[in-house]
Amino acid sequence: MGQVRHGCATTTHAIRAAVQRSQASTAALSQELGINPKTVAKWRKRETIEDLKTGPKEPRSTVLS
Repeated sequence: MGQVRHGCATTTHAIRAAVQRSQASTAALSQELGINPKTVAKWRKRETIEDLKTGPKEPRSTVLS
């Protein structure tokens, strides 16, 4: 079974890993992969290739008032 991506996703685990391994410039790499330079910069800063969780960092109480 392959990786499940949402409709607007432009990167896969393989692309993220390639971005982190590459020594090419941000502009050259974004042109080659067809993704935004900001996306290349974001994945270069991260230590893993996993997506971060969305939503609040500290969940609110689930008890209704």
